[in-house]
Amino acid sequence: MTAALILASASPRRRALLAQLGVPFDVVPSDVPETPLPGEAPAAFAARVARDKALAVARAFPAAWVLGADTVVIVDHAALGKPVDRDDARRMLAALSARTHRVRTAVALVGPDGHVDELGVDTTVAFRALTAAEIEAYLDTGEPFDKAGAYAVQGGAARFVARLEGSYSNVVGLPVDEVAAVLRRRLPGDRPPSPGAP
Repeated sequence: MTAALILASASPRRRALLAQLGVPFDVVPSDVPETPLPGEAPAAFAARVARDKALAVARAFPAAWVLGADTVVIVDHAALGKPVDRDDARRMLAALSARTHRVRTAVALVGPDGHVDELGVDTTVAFRALTAAEIEAYLDTGEPFDKAGAYAVQGGAARFVARLEGSYSNVVGLPVDEVAAVLRRRLPGDRPPSPGAP
């Protein structure tokens, strides 16, 4: 490890978003299962997975600061994770069509002292009505299959969004402003600038 900060995620989207802050970091993906417990609320599920990811990597690198995150799409009080196959992705997109849903990203930062800072950010997203043909065409791109809720707001699904209220980067996978604030407060030495600062 060459950096004091480790991102405990294999997501290229989180990696790109964290890189915007200008803080050196390494990537060490966690193998924590992303499966809800029976009766677990979506926000609690996301918080648990983010925390477990960060703690799992922190155990291997106790001198580092480790950042874990998990994003869920919530509709009808149920979490939509990553689809298991095409039928599952189709079901998710149909459930989001002409509806408003919530995207929740939970973030956990584990320090060398073992202290865990946790936060959760919500963004409201409204989809316009989607036709069956549009859903099939989007599935054909392959994009939905490793995304919570079966869509990428920064990709082909951008045209499905009628309205977005809150953090855009949160929907992509990491709430940049809020993460920057935690890192400024907790990391010694290097202080990430505010997003968008020169």
